[in-house]
Amino acid sequence: MTIGNAVKERIIELCKERNITINKLGTISGVTQSTISNIVSGRNNSTTISTIKKLCDGLNISVVMFFDCALFRCLEQEIK
Repeated sequence: MTIGNAVKERIIELCKERNITINKLGTISGVTQSTISNIVSGRNNSTTISTIKKLCDGLNISVVMFFDCALFRCLEQEIK
């Protein structure tokens, strides 16, 4: 799995856990709907840490908590 796919899956997972939509996540985090849609659809595979931090703030979790899951433990090497 690539980092882009892991970030996408983690956002979807966190929204499901909290029973919120991607639209709601945008509202509570201040990240535009188009940015979140691009991440979740896979059109954006290089999400900035700044954007992830805003999403975490909206979800009331730390960046450490965002990345502390199995999705990020077995990432493919991106440079080959």
